[in-house]
Amino acid sequence: MHRLLKLSFICFLIFSINDSAYAQVKKLAVDDQILQDSIYKSNKKKVLNFSMKEFDELFFEYFNRKNDPNITLTKTEFYNYTVQIATFSDRLAHLYPDQKEIAATNKEKWLSESYEEYLQYKASQKK
Repeated sequence: MHRLLKLSFICFLIFSINDSAYAQVKKLAVDDQILQDSIYKSNKKKVLNFSMKEFDELFFEYFNRKNDPNITLTKTEFYNYTVQIATFSDRLAHLYPDQKEIAATNKEKWLSESYEEYLQYKASQKK
């Protein structure tokens, strides 16, 4: 079981750390931040109790839906995924105290994901 946690954490890091992860954390629009806060408050307890299997399902569902050219997530759906993934970083930091800094960086990165940038990405898929 511990190996599975470690493997999932490594997958999380690989998918999370990309060229935008090294960019400065972006400031979201106020209405996006309010939506994120609402999603965070309503999902925090559930997400912190996710099993690795539940997290993996959420994580890969997000990437599959994000990359499907026939699906465009609503703003709420988009932030529901990104906020839950960010929240799970808190659990990973608790499980792997030596990786706390990396988990915090990943959390910031996921919380800075912008719906507007996502829409631009979707538009580029159709070209």
